[in-house]
Amino acid sequence: MMNLEPLFQALISEPAFRLKQAQHFIFHELGSDWSQATTLPPALRQRLSIDFPLDIDHKLYRSKDGRSIKALITLSDHAQIETVLMSHGGRQSLCVSTQVGCALGCLFCATGRLGFKRQLTPWEIVQQVLLWQRYLKDQGEKVTNVIFMGMGEPLLNYDHLLEAIRFMRSDDGFGLGSRRFSISTIGIIDKILKLANDEPEINLAVSLHATTDAVRAELIPFHENYTLAELRRALVDYLKLTKRKIMVEYIMIDDVNDSLDDARRLAKWLRGIICVVNLISYNDTGVYAPTPPAQIKAFKTELETLGLEVTQRYKLGDDIAAACGQLAGHDANS
Repeated sequence: MMNLEPLFQALISEPAFRLKQAQHFIFHELGSDWSQATTLPPALRQRLSIDFPLDIDHKLYRSKDGRSIKALITLSDHAQIETVLMSHGGRQSLCVSTQVGCALGCLFCATGRLGFKRQLTPWEIVQQVLLWQRYLKDQGEKVTNVIFMGMGEPLLNYDHLLEAIRFMRSDDGFGLGSRRFSISTIGIIDKILKLANDEPEINLAVSLHATTDAVRAELIPFHENYTLAELRRALVDYLKLTKRKIMVEYIMIDDVNDSLDDARRLAKWLRGIICVVNLISYNDTGVYAPTPPAQIKAFKTELETLGLEVTQRYKLGDDIAAACGQLAGHDANS
């Protein structure tokens, strides 16, 4: 069970069944105001409103095309995190943060420029999903997929991340299946193998973004801890343990990692690994330039010719700074 210590403390003098009633109101009825929790006595409702308020301090930013909405959430210590709702093809997918800022310093990522502030608690991770569940309830919809690809490196907050996931898929939480969750990592090898043993049904996405150690170390300073060869061995071991297809994410950056030679090296590196390659157009953070569409198409065609399954993520929400960390960074600097 997730640690909802403030809620436990607020109910410590109450009969045990009150906790179940309170959790049902929060996570099933998706209530945001204790005054509406009619199964609870009025005095308790009033006390919970003070001791465990349900409001989530946030601002919404909607894209012009209506396919994505970004929420900037202000936490109790005034730190800010971001989460994005992406509606596409009947799916309601969430991009969720796991840290305030990030310690990895990836040059293509706005969050990396913020630096690392702190880990999110399990409750702060769950709150992001709760916010969108409430929003979608009003639209007659519900969350279908949760992708940990927001601010921070999820596997560097491993214990809190898994505690949050396990709660959200429980009957006390949202009842989401394990395969509804995807974890995107830059490649924390020991945690990839731990995840394979602890939660083999959860989807894994690996942010690769380069086909040589030199380029990857430039884009991802943390890469100096692991070579591409070591990362590849970890993915092979992961597949042996899970038999689960891996998503390989590859940001397309002009004249950095987008040549046809890069495509051929990528295909060679992935030989024998069950995967799908997701090509992502670089969201401009002022460091690089995005690959032109014609070159992305040529890169994709080359990969497919070499036998890889390839998808292309089209930009959603450019007008709301939907790349992770862009909105929080702007707000912090404004």
